[in-house]
Amino acid sequence: MLIDSHCHLDFPDFGPEVEEVVTRAHAAGVGLMVTISTKVSEFDRVRAVAERFPHVFCTVGIHPHEAANEPVTDTATLVEMAKHPKVVGIGETGLDYYYEHSPREAQQRNFRAHIAAARETGLPLVVHTRDADDDTGRILDEETGKGAFPGLLHCFSSGPQLAEKALELGLYISLSGILTFKTADELRATAAKVPLDRLLVETDAPYLAPVPKRGKRNEPAFVVHTAAKLAEVKGVSAAQLAEATTGNFLRLFSRVPPDAVLRG
Repeated sequence: MLIDSHCHLDFPDFGPEVEEVVTRAHAAGVGLMVTISTKVSEFDRVRAVAERFPHVFCTVGIHPHEAANEPVTDTATLVEMAKHPKVVGIGETGLDYYYEHSPREAQQRNFRAHIAAARETGLPLVVHTRDADDDTGRILDEETGKGAFPGLLHCFSSGPQLAEKALELGLYISLSGILTFKTADELRATAAKVPLDRLLVETDAPYLAPVPKRGKRNEPAFVVHTAAKLAEVKGVSAAQLAEATTGNFLRLFSRVPPDAVLRG
């Protein structure tokens, strides 16, 4: 079974259809999903989705777009919220200089608070980065110097230098439907060089539906298409890719019980 390590099941794009979405995911061979927090002010909604389904878990955090708009959230608050047994990660957090919906200083401050929470809890940090490779790499490097923490770069679409930095620091790389896009030759070349034991797959649903579902609302069932492309890139079978990425997920997201993954 595959695992969708990053989706947003609480978003209104799914609404009352969320039960059918989860059912379709299981039917497609997806044994577990992580629904990702983007606002602590809406964490109750994220947590409620995770509590509703035995094979759905969640994270707690603030997306960089929301860094200046959310209530001030320090490390202690994140750590306290992360005590819920369904919370398996910290984030998503990071830097986004493409849209810059929040000032860079606020994004960086928010990023460091989340890193400290990941370090304190031992839960993996879910990092969003776009057009901010240099600062993302620098902050990850600086913060690792204060003490190691687990984590991954989600929906990876950056260059090989940031991938190398992440691997050097012990982080994982998660790939989304972008990997299947016609224009993603550079990303596929980077993915080919990432060791199989450091890779995860995700949808980032409802966004970034992979080929052949491009242009549709994304959902966790579609992670099978990203996984198929990644297996092709890595030169392994679909079964080998599923076994590797599921094992990687359970090693990184260590709070998730292995028996929580629905088996086919």
